[in-house]
Amino acid sequence: MLALGLVLNTVCLGVFCWLIFALAVYAVPFFVAVGIGISALNSGASVIGALFVGIVAGGSTLVMSQIAFAMTRSTILRAGIGAIFSVPAAIAGYHVVLAMSQLGAPSLAWREIFACLGAVSVGATAWMRLTLFAESRPLVPSGAVGSGPQATFTGATRGG
Repeated sequence: MLALGLVLNTVCLGVFCWLIFALAVYAVPFFVAVGIGISALNSGASVIGALFVGIVAGGSTLVMSQIAFAMTRSTILRAGIGAIFSVPAAIAGYHVVLAMSQLGAPSLAWREIFACLGAVSVGATAWMRLTLFAESRPLVPSGAVGSGPQATFTGATRGG
């Protein structure tokens, strides 16, 4: 019976960690959905209407940010959109790992180390899930640097 309990605890901990990593990118759309849903409820909408408005707002936040991240060429804008999604996920990962490490690590220093590692890994996972739809571009030099030797006389071609 003890072995079954240990196996089930390990499986449940693995499923819980998988859920944290899988749902990390949805932290911001969830908070947007909850905020707009509560605002709609407070402004006089019914519970069903507020739920619908919140779901639409959260879904559109996720879709529009992924499209904006994939379509923009500006590195600064991409970093900003990525930070908007990664920082809340990293904070959530920090707190979840800190709470989970209180079960097994007696030292405060080790709990903080595990929590910081959890924050980095959950934030990185959220960043990678956001960039899933981004187009990969080859490294192409800009106009200031030439891309190789070019012909000096372009008007003189052979075999016209």
